[in-house]
Amino acid sequence: MSLLRSTFNFGAMTLISRILGFLRDIVLARWFGASAATDAFFVAFKIPNFLRRLFAEGSFSLAFVPVLAEYRERGDHQALKSLIDATTGALLAVLLVITALGMLFAPWVIRLFAPGFADQPEQLQLATDLLRITFPYLLFIALTALAGGILNTLGRFALPALTPALLNLSLITAAVVFSQRFEQPVTALAWGVLVAGVLQLLVQIPSLARHGVLPRPVPSFGHPGVRRIMKLMLPTLFGSSVAQISLLLDTLIASLLIAGSISWLYYADRLMEFPLGLFAIALSTVILPTLSKLHSNKDTRAFRSTLDWALVLGVMIGLPSAVGLAVLAEPLIITLFQYGAFDEQAARMASLALMAYCLGLPAFMGVKILAPAYFSRQDARTPVRIAVTALAVNMVLNIVFVLLLAWQSSGGDFSNGLMATLAAHPGLHVGLALASAAAAWLNAGLLWWNLKPVALAPTLPGRRLLQGGAAALIMAWVVTALSPERSNWLAAGVLERAGWLTALIIAGAVSYALVLLLSGLRPRHLARPL
Repeated sequence: MSLLRSTFNFGAMTLISRILGFLRDIVLARWFGASAATDAFFVAFKIPNFLRRLFAEGSFSLAFVPVLAEYRERGDHQALKSLIDATTGALLAVLLVITALGMLFAPWVIRLFAPGFADQPEQLQLATDLLRITFPYLLFIALTALAGGILNTLGRFALPALTPALLNLSLITAAVVFSQRFEQPVTALAWGVLVAGVLQLLVQIPSLARHGVLPRPVPSFGHPGVRRIMKLMLPTLFGSSVAQISLLLDTLIASLLIAGSISWLYYADRLMEFPLGLFAIALSTVILPTLSKLHSNKDTRAFRSTLDWALVLGVMIGLPSAVGLAVLAEPLIITLFQYGAFDEQAARMASLALMAYCLGLPAFMGVKILAPAYFSRQDARTPVRIAVTALAVNMVLNIVFVLLLAWQSSGGDFSNGLMATLAAHPGLHVGLALASAAAAWLNAGLLWWNLKPVALAPTLPGRRLLQGGAAALIMAWVVTALSPERSNWLAAGVLERAGWLTALIIAGAVSYALVLLLSGLRPRHLARPL
């Protein structure tokens, strides 16, 4: 199966999940709005979700897949099955310990990730109760990621890509059917998260059994393959998920800001995650086992051409995605979320955060594409150094940008105290999104630069950048010219909003494609590595 076809299949399944994700967020916004209670849930959800991306989709997958691919290339099914069983057992043992500790020390975990809740005892208690329900999600979803890594290595991408849809369906059901049965309605969402984790693991089991790779957990930390995976995992804990660490730092600081800030960042991040999940993560997932195989076969030319192809495809998708989301930020937020408890101010604040995140969207995509070039070669140290550098810069910029915006918003008057000023002015959360965008560019740039000494840095597609940049600018002009005034968006009903938004997206996509065609770009130029 070709790389482009595999990417398309993965992206198509992801599209279904993302559409359901938007429906989920529409339901959450309508039912719960943006409040102290939703802030508590989003923190309780983000913590195990962060660990999922760090250990499961991040560090673990990036260490596990290259080793698994190498074992598969040997053609010894018994050795392959032995690695799968030992890895599953070791991972399960570690997850049981982490889950137990997370539930036991939930109040302190909440204080660590959301220190602003400490001054609000009811919010702190609610977040603690919710975290004790959501934390076991980590165990089930990490095992799901292991199953997905096995299937991806076997060239099966569709089911792992579709599985996240179950989380969205579970949360929608929890909100609509069960939320009013709880004294605190958001508690239903926490149970929805846990149920989703169980379901996502269960649906993978039949496919694993059909391929003869259903794990029988046998904890064996001394297995040679497990030792190699652990050696690769330790440094990649930071290197694979710097974006997620940055988002959690955003949450930490946002907990000190005006109520609703965490929710505004959440909804903005959800929209930015759409092109990331649909394209960048699809590309990353597909090329990792391919690059691992090429490295194992010492095919440097094909390795380099695969990276070149992925970067060009990322540029041609990333530029219009960033520009389109920025131009349509407020219409998107209004159309998708501004109903019921989600008011006009929440829509405005979330759209500002989305526009800031869009500045870094191409870089976030670049990180996803370039990171497999290291992990496929089992080089974890280099991306770790880069990730730590980017993370440190992000932390500094978080503080700098938020303080600058606070100074501007307060007219330079901090006489009531810094904390009181931070909690009084809406819009300061935009500084956190700007800092994340800047750190993403640093991360992507350093990942590319550090591939040069080993002659694997993909060629920066100057011609494609010009073509894509010009097409994206014309697309932005077309969409802006056709878009109704803000007052019209606010006054319109849901069907009218949806109709306008659909028409604008189609007009933007058509104008972008036409400009590319007129500039000489043809589909065959993006079809496969040279």
